Amino acid sequence: MVEILSVETGRQGLFEFTDQLAVLVTRSGVEKGLCSLLVQHTSASLTIQENADPSAKDDLENWMNRLVPEGDSLYTHIYEGADDMPAHIKSALTSCSLSIPIMNGKLCLGVWQGVYCWEHRHEGRRRNIAVHINR
Repeated sequence: MVEILSVETGRQGLFEFTDQLAVLVTRSGVEKGLCSLLVQHTSASLTIQENADPSAKDDLENWMNRLVPEGDSLYTHIYEGADDMPAHIKSALTSCSLSIPIMNGKLCLGVWQGVYCWEHRHEGRRRNIAVHINR
């Protein structure tokens, strides 16, 4: 089964979509298999992170913005705004794909793990994530 899952991002930051993904896994009927994900954009990424304490998200976002600042004089790809090239770098440093095992018809995530789309642009967008569920 392959489907496109849309995640609305309202701003730069981490947006959890674990529940949406779990619905697709349940609907697939796969009891034991693999869920593969690919974000179809070059200025967003995917990550599995803590979903219990929001300060973990805040710290990750702040750390990444400090690591890859806007306005670096080395950037030449500036036509789409000051946040565009940093967004591409952040995406390259993180991940555009994930694989999560499925056991007993559910994503095999840890207790405090959630699946996130990491929006690296300031303005929110609809991000498409290709989801492949197989046995």
